[in-house]
Amino acid sequence: MKATVFLNGRFVGFHENGERLAKEIREKRRTGELPYSINVSFYSKTGEVFINSDKGRPVRPLIVVKNQKSTYTEAIEEKVKSGSTHWFELVKSGIIEYLDAEEEENAYVANSQKDITERTTHLEIDPLGILGYASAQVPFPEYNMAPRVLMAAQHTKQSLGLYASNFNLRTDTRAHILFYPQKPIVQTRAYSELGLSNRPSGENFVVAILSYKGFNMNDAVFMNKSSIERGMARSAFLRSYATEERRYPGGQKDKIEVPQEYAQGYMSEDAYSYLDEDGIINPETIVNGDAVLVGKTSPPRFLKEISALDVETEKRRESSLTVRSNESGIVDGVIISQTTSGNRLVKVRVRNTCIPEIGDKFASRFGQKGVISLLLNQADMPFTKDGITPDLILNPHAIPGRMTAGHLLEMLGGKAGSMDGSLKDGTAFSGQKQEEFEKILLSQGLRPTGQEYLYDGATGKRMLATIYMGVVYYQRLHHLVSLKMHARSRGPVQMLTHQPTEGRAREGGLRLGEMERDCFIGYGSALLLHERMIDSSDKTTELICQNCGALGVFDKIKKTKYCPLCESADVEDVEMSYAFKLLLDEMKSLHIWPKMKLKERG
Repeated sequence: MKATVFLNGRFVGFHENGERLAKEIREKRRTGELPYSINVSFYSKTGEVFINSDKGRPVRPLIVVKNQKSTYTEAIEEKVKSGSTHWFELVKSGIIEYLDAEEEENAYVANSQKDITERTTHLEIDPLGILGYASAQVPFPEYNMAPRVLMAAQHTKQSLGLYASNFNLRTDTRAHILFYPQKPIVQTRAYSELGLSNRPSGENFVVAILSYKGFNMNDAVFMNKSSIERGMARSAFLRSYATEERRYPGGQKDKIEVPQEYAQGYMSEDAYSYLDEDGIINPETIVNGDAVLVGKTSPPRFLKEISALDVETEKRRESSLTVRSNESGIVDGVIISQTTSGNRLVKVRVRNTCIPEIGDKFASRFGQKGVISLLLNQADMPFTKDGITPDLILNPHAIPGRMTAGHLLEMLGGKAGSMDGSLKDGTAFSGQKQEEFEKILLSQGLRPTGQEYLYDGATGKRMLATIYMGVVYYQRLHHLVSLKMHARSRGPVQMLTHQPTEGRAREGGLRLGEMERDCFIGYGSALLLHERMIDSSDKTTELICQNCGALGVFDKIKKTKYCPLCESADVEDVEMSYAFKLLLDEMKSLHIWPKMKLKERG
C-alpha cells in the first residue's frame, strides 16, 4: 500500500513504504544529514506520512533508545559533568532529539532506565520534563490530583512578589510589589535552577488545619491580625497615568497648565490646589478618587469662524488627567518626557499600600485558594505549648475532597526545614520522602506526625484533639477586595437604553440577571422586582393614546397632551421601562405598528 506524504500540511506525493521513509528521515536527522528541527510521523492506519519543518511547533528533548539501551551512557554522562561535551553536541550526535506533538504519536517514552522495554524508543531526560515552567515550581505534584496542579500553576501567575528589580524606574500601567517576599522552605529543583529565589512571590506561613469558630467554612481562612500588623503579606499597588500635549489640524494643540476659570468644564479651585505652577502634581502628594494629577486644556471640539469684530478669546475646554474615581493613593513619581512625534508627555505613578483585609485572596501552591474571613488578634488565636500561634487557619474539609496530599507533605517538610534550618527538596518524582521529614521532627523533640496540642486563646483550655500544624508557602493573589469593591445608588446611564452603565470603572449598576428575576417571581416579591427592574433601572413615563394605542406627545408651547396619529386628546400617562419604549420604536422602524391597549388597574 502506497503512503501519502505531506510536507508542512501540504500534499507532495506518494511513497511505496511510508514506515521505511519515516525511519530513513529519522536516521538522517540523527547523523546530522538533516536539520534537528525536522520531525516525521507515520500513521499505519491511514497510510500517511507527515513531515514538519515549519516554525512555531512546540518541541521537547528526549534521549534516544536503541536496542533496549539508552544512548546516553555513563561515559557520556561523565563527559557532560566534566564539561568536555555540551548539549548541542549531544543533539548533533543523535543522543538527544527534539520531538513535536505529531512525532510523539510514534514514540514510546520510558520514565526511567528501569522502565525500558522492547517497544521503548525514547527515555525522559528527567521525569520533571513533563511539567511546564509554572507547574514545575509546585512541590510534590505527584501526590495531587492533576486539575489541582493545573490550578496551582494558574495561581503562581497571579501571585504578588518582586516582578522586576527596577520597578522604581518603570511605568507599568498596573503593578503589585510584595513588601517582604521570602523564598520557600520546600523548593523544587526547577525553582532553584531558574533562580526564582531572586524574584520570590510569597511568604512562609505557619498553618494550622483546624475548623475554628465556624468562620472558616468552605474555602475561607482565618489570619493572624498581629502577623499582618508586623508586615506579613503587605503589598503596594502602583498605577501609572499618562497624558500628552496633542497637536490638532489647524495649528491648535493641547496645553499642560492650571486651567483658567473661563475654560469649559472647569472643576473648582480646590480641585487644582495640588498642582504646581506648571500644572503638574508634586510627588508624595496624597490623592483621592477623581483628583487632578495633570492640568490640561484642549481647543474646543467644534471650531467656529472668528470674525474681526469677534473680540471673544478662544474658549478652551478642560481635559485634565485625573485619578480613577474608585482609587486613591500617594503620588510616587512624575516623569516628563517627549513622544516620538515631539509632543510633551507626562507620566504620573500613584502608589497605594494594600494591607491584607477581609475578602483578600490567598493560595498555597496546591490550588488551595481561599479568602480571609476573619482577622483574629494573636491573643485570641490558638497556641502551642511553646507559644507559637498560626499565621493562617485552614479548614480540614479543604483537603480530603481535593486530594492535595502534597499540601500536607509540604507542611511537614516546611516544619522540618524550620527546625533544622535547611531547605527541603520537593521536586516532582525525585523529592525528599515523608520518612526523612519525620526523622528530623523526631530528633528535634516534636511529634513525627506533625501534630500538636493547641490551647484555645480565648479560654486557655487545651483542645481535645491534636491539630496538624506546619509551615506552608502561601501566595497573595492580585484579587484584592479594595480593587473590586463596588456599589452604587444612582449614577451614569447609557444614552440608548437609559439603563445604568456597565462595569466598576464606569460607576456601573449591579446587574440583576434573568435567573435572579425568576427567583423574585417565584418568591412572589413583586415590589422588590418592580424596584430593581424599573425604579433602579430605566423608569420612564410615556403618553399612550386611549383611542388608537399609539404614543402621544406633549406640546410645551400650548401645554397640551395629544396623539399625533388620530389627534385625540384622550391620552394617559403610563409608567414603563425605557427599554420597552425603545422596542416599540424599533418595531415601528420595521413597519410594524404596535398598539397599546389600556385598562383600569384592578
